[in-house]
Amino acid sequence: MHMTRTVGRAAAALTIGLAIAVLGAGCSGAEPQESPATVLTRAKAALDTTSSVHFTLTSQNVPAGNNRLVSGSGVASHPPAAFQGKLSILFGGATVSIEVISVGGVVYAKLPFSATFQKTDPAKFGLTDPAILVESGKGITRMLAETTEAKRGDDVRIGKEVAEQITGNVPGAVVDELLSDADPATPVRATFYIVKDTGQLRRADLTAPFHEKGTMSTYALTLDHYGEQVTISAPPT
Repeated sequence: MHMTRTVGRAAAALTIGLAIAVLGAGCSGAEPQESPATVLTRAKAALDTTSSVHFTLTSQNVPAGNNRLVSGSGVASHPPAAFQGKLSILFGGATVSIEVISVGGVVYAKLPFSATFQKTDPAKFGLTDPAILVESGKGITRMLAETTEAKRGDDVRIGKEVAEQITGNVPGAVVDELLSDADPATPVRATFYIVKDTGQLRRADLTAPFHEKGTMSTYALTLDHYGEQVTISAPPT
């Protein structure tokens, strides 16, 4: 009788132990993390499928000189690729604000003290056509696709969102497609902040010798308000 109770207690203890182990395995481990490459692919897909996005651009350590992009804000949409915003450009020792619209591959700018838009060459402002900012296969989406040596950093909070931090290198020639790059042979160091819930790229920090070889500058591009209805039309000139 004593032996039966002992065996029964041992069996019960073993059953409880197994149950605790199973529950622990189910609760202790979070879901497996996606690879950095997969996170970047999700961010690219979110941009490829949205109709529009709002952007804010800031910079650090832009050396003095002409035709240097300093900051900007506005909207970009696709398809077709279009852009409308205000850009701050460094001309010598002065920073000026210009309005820019790009529609159908034509870039228009309204310079300070001007009442109308004029067709312009965006190279004057250290840019290519800004409409490709979020165009599929170009601009920031191409940077996401061609990032190498991608590594995961710590999760960070941006406002109310939690973002995954992915670092890596982007070929300078790819970034030069959107921003001027004085040394395209040098990889651009990139840090991408991608919202965990939505896969949206919220911010991209890009560091490279954009304006002068040997002088590293950083541009921080923030993207939000995905998919808002916007209409961008060519202005009267």
